[in-house]
Amino acid sequence: MSSPALPARFALGGRRAVVTGASRGLGATICTVLAEAGADIVAVGRDRAALEETASLVRQAGRRVLVVVADQADPDAADAVARTVNAEWGGADILVNNAGITMPRPLIDQTVPEWDAILNVNLRAAWLMARALAPGMIERRWGKIVNISSQASEIALPDHGAYVASKAGLNGLTKVMTAEWAPYNIQSNSICPTVVWTEMGEKVWSQGDKLKDFLAKVPAGRVATPEEVADLVLFLSAPASGMVTGQSIFVDGGYTAL
Repeated sequence: MSSPALPARFALGGRRAVVTGASRGLGATICTVLAEAGADIVAVGRDRAALEETASLVRQAGRRVLVVVADQADPDAADAVARTVNAEWGGADILVNNAGITMPRPLIDQTVPEWDAILNVNLRAAWLMARALAPGMIERRWGKIVNISSQASEIALPDHGAYVASKAGLNGLTKVMTAEWAPYNIQSNSICPTVVWTEMGEKVWSQGDKLKDFLAKVPAGRVATPEEVADLVLFLSAPASGMVTGQSIFVDGGYTAL
């Protein structure tokens, strides 16, 4: 079986990618990288003004962009997004479940509303988005689902019990997506980054010696950049990754190798 030339194996021309949590940080970078590879972008998030900034970056890359304001904590949001995408563009080929929240707190002090909010955004929303968009992918027999998980899905991270549980669950969900949808040429994978230096990452990790102590355990000695994660999203969204599915891929500078 012959393969396309190298550039074509990483090209997304004509593909339609839905990215949640696209307002800023990692989500905005993912939108930009996929657009630069040729994808049209559906930027989903809560902050319209910030989404418009992301949309501007996509347009600079010469691609179409559809801004959809939706709160991933709302169980009805996924179907609303899917209806909009189907009506405007006839469906989506790529789904990047990037939206995520955390509320660091010891397990004893974590409240039920906080726990539920974290699980709803980080885990339930990924299932709902995939459930809403997978039928179109199944019909077309082509699809890519990339779930942004975390290094914390495999390690104990004090004060992040709900977050760790949500990301471990996301990795498990990814495997079930593969078991059910791989026969339809849909590849589902999760990416598990270490700390990514975004607005959210800085907020959580810039307190006291927290980051210094953490980096002492990272062989690479640094945090990840948004581009390093977004480039892996590109690979997992492109034809080149056609036999990669059901995997949890760590971008952690060697932390989990020790």
